[in-house]
Amino acid sequence: MGTPEYIVRPGHPRPFGATPVPGGVNFALFSRHATSVRLCLFAKADDGEPILDHRLDPVQNRTGDIWHIHVDGLRPGALYAWRADGPFMPECGYRFNPNKLLVDPYAKALSGDFEWDMKAALGYDADDPRADLSFSRIDDAATMPKCVVVDDDEFDWEGDKPLNLPLRHCVIYETHVRGLSAHASAGSSHPGTYLGLVEAIPYFKRLGVTSLELLPVQEFDHHENTRKDPRTGKRLSQYWGYSTLAFFAPKGRYASSSRSGQQVAEFKSMVKALHRAGIEVILDVVFNHTGEGSELGPTVSFRGLDNPVWYMLDEDPRRYKNYSGCGNTLNCNHPVVRGFIVDCLHYWVADMHVDGFRFDLGSILGRDQKGRLLENPPVIEQIAEDPLLRQTKIIAEAWDAGGAYQVGGFPGGRWAEWNDRYRDDVRRFWRGDEGAVAAIATRLTGSSDLYLRDGRKPFHSINYITSHDGFTLRDLVSYNGKHNERNGERGLDGHDSNFSYNHGHEGPSRDPAVESLRVRQQKNFLATLLLSIGTPMLLGGDEFGRTQRGNNNAYCQDNETGWYDWSLAVEHDELLRFTARLIALRLAHPAFRRPEFFTGKDANYNALPDIAWYAPDGSAPDWASMPSALAARLDGSKADIVADRDDDDFLLLLNATAGAIDFRVGAPQAGWAWYRAVDTNLSSPYDAAEPGCEPPVDHETPYRLGPKSLALLMAKPPT
Repeated sequence: MGTPEYIVRPGHPRPFGATPVPGGVNFALFSRHATSVRLCLFAKADDGEPILDHRLDPVQNRTGDIWHIHVDGLRPGALYAWRADGPFMPECGYRFNPNKLLVDPYAKALSGDFEWDMKAALGYDADDPRADLSFSRIDDAATMPKCVVVDDDEFDWEGDKPLNLPLRHCVIYETHVRGLSAHASAGSSHPGTYLGLVEAIPYFKRLGVTSLELLPVQEFDHHENTRKDPRTGKRLSQYWGYSTLAFFAPKGRYASSSRSGQQVAEFKSMVKALHRAGIEVILDVVFNHTGEGSELGPTVSFRGLDNPVWYMLDEDPRRYKNYSGCGNTLNCNHPVVRGFIVDCLHYWVADMHVDGFRFDLGSILGRDQKGRLLENPPVIEQIAEDPLLRQTKIIAEAWDAGGAYQVGGFPGGRWAEWNDRYRDDVRRFWRGDEGAVAAIATRLTGSSDLYLRDGRKPFHSINYITSHDGFTLRDLVSYNGKHNERNGERGLDGHDSNFSYNHGHEGPSRDPAVESLRVRQQKNFLATLLLSIGTPMLLGGDEFGRTQRGNNNAYCQDNETGWYDWSLAVEHDELLRFTARLIALRLAHPAFRRPEFFTGKDANYNALPDIAWYAPDGSAPDWASMPSALAARLDGSKADIVADRDDDDFLLLLNATAGAIDFRVGAPQAGWAWYRAVDTNLSSPYDAAEPGCEPPVDHETPYRLGPKSLALLMAKPPT
């Protein structure tokens, strides 16, 4: 069988990437400073020799800064990559090297579950004492992945659209696609894949969450990490995926088959199945840096196509500004990069049907080309105002590794934010820290100190106790310090300020008293999260006591440390039931999903303020000196002013002290009665009553709340 003959034509400069068109495929690529560009087609993913290596004519195949070509007869599934030549002048910021095969920034899939050879991909000679100033003549084509031509029109969505649930009605579940079903206990037919996640849909429905927030699924080098587990000697990984190399491409390793770009279809099938179940898909995206790393990193894509455009270069252009902590920083507010980011978001919404994005180290989006924080960053404003993204959730991690911290002040109007102030203040309160009472009151009510001042709403606060970055909830109540030694960094990585407490024993304990207190504290955290105003985010597995054995930075642990052990869902069914019951309670009562902040004033001309705070004896709280115990009465009148809907009244009791406390209940509205909905001091099923089965509470008798406990009473009219 001979080499096929290809007919090439000039092509068209739009759209970017590889686009199937009548008669073949159109390719378009941006490079301003390249002197020549070559399109390479390959027969197989591991081939080093292309079946077509065509140098584009700068007259016929270039419009402005866009290189383009049409190849007749080419079909979806074809494999391709680019080479770019130009100045190799690191001291001036240029790092072209035609010996390096380059991934198309707009590639929609990469070939297979490959292991990148990053040493071969270095644009310089690693053995040369001049380091990155030297020039590599190694051709890396055989060891580099190839881009796959994808036809998005081939998939039948059967009428599916993004769900776009109102943020205030969401309960977000943060999870890792692979980690969810990779463990043998998952019993998955497709472990560690998009289809494995589909198999978990009945579980998500049982739990009651509305939205999945997936750790990065865009292509990255899983084998990037060269460290080894000092205990086992096994090589560690880049497990979390915060090292993107192809922003349009779903990760092939998470597909049961990635032949000919099948990971795209499997990802779409996952989204469609989740939408049918009423569950949204939110992607964690990493537009702050790429996996090419520092000047000593590989030349895989952006660096070899136009280094000074894609990245923020230092005053010494040989080096990179590093506001990401990962070696480089994307030049997000350069017009070309800004267009790329918006095009990418458009693709994931319009073609992949996702419902939202969480922007890792989002403050980098607010920096100009010199790294300075802008008052009105163009890309942040454009994302917020973009008409195609108008109903899409946009959530910022409102800080970066360069010192920016913008929680409560992230620009752009409608952005929601991960609220780490909520995380820390709730942890401090339940640990029993002094002076934490006023802070917990603010966090419970939507963090008006952060969001009211710029016109945003309570639901713009993404409330969380734990996330992928840090302890799991089980470990939060089981360890005083991190235990990251198996990450191979001598325990120096990960957060040191965790506000955790082991309750008398570091790590697993067989002491029934310690175990009982830990379970109660987990319930306290979960109940606080789900009864707070704002949008709750639950770390996957916290609902059944998932542990990472004290590792608070499991970014490299693609193993049983990072995976979900589903046997714990059986062992800790009490905690799982409690979480599901609290989620259902939240979604059934608009009092906990208020679209506006509390005012402390009469909500319905009934002489009751919309919220009132009390010390346990019923007096006004002394915010400066009271112990860690507090009560809040919520008036349910007009709890949902958007739907003009009333709700029951509620009395929330919190006791973070080491002793039982008697709380004055107070009389309900005339003709109403108090009922106990939640009490974390009680065993299952009494800790969270089923709807309609809440036992009555006598308001004339003080309610005794046990140590380290939370209770919720509800006042209802007679039925």
